[in-house]
Amino acid sequence: MPLVTPLDASHDPETRELAAFFNETLGFCPNSVLTMQRRPAISKAFINLNKAVMANEGRVTSALKRMIAWVSSNATGCRYCQAHAIRAAERYGAEQEQLDNIWEYRTHAAFNEAERAALDFSLAASQVPNAVDQKIQDRLHEHWNEGEIVEMLGVISLFGYLNRWNDSMGTIMEQDAVDSGNQYLGKHGFEVGKHV
Repeated sequence: MPLVTPLDASHDPETRELAAFFNETLGFCPNSVLTMQRRPAISKAFINLNKAVMANEGRVTSALKRMIAWVSSNATGCRYCQAHAIRAAERYGAEQEQLDNIWEYRTHAAFNEAERAALDFSLAASQVPNAVDQKIQDRLHEHWNEGEIVEMLGVISLFGYLNRWNDSMGTIMEQDAVDSGNQYLGKHGFEVGKHV
């Protein structure tokens, strides 16, 4: 049972309008947003931040941003966000081989060195204490410009918020997210956990 029950999607008209963004991203409005709308200023600010962070302004693709989100969520253990991130990566055109082998991104041939540098950055930045060191920084700068690094850290930071929100809230996972989690992450022990 969640800490706070999500409200109906029609509760706040402004949130509902902004949340149409998630129909493209996930195919549904997430329960996390439906819970945030108990304080509509939070839900609206969150959606606008999400849209800004996920906008593509460089070579960091929508699919890579969602894989960065998955690595970050995996590092923190948030099952809700893991399932959402892998579902969004699929919907934004991540290669099937990458989706099937996301756990092995460091060694699998489906990932190139630039993607590995981005995903290693996500892992290091999501740890407590933070593990971004000179080696991580140097590898990032070999493959990405500073604007692209800002985009990546925007994703990692956004999911830091979401990981804490959803794990603390025990947000109920939507069936489509469960299905994506089982499909791509199940072979490595994915389970819904507290998000039922």
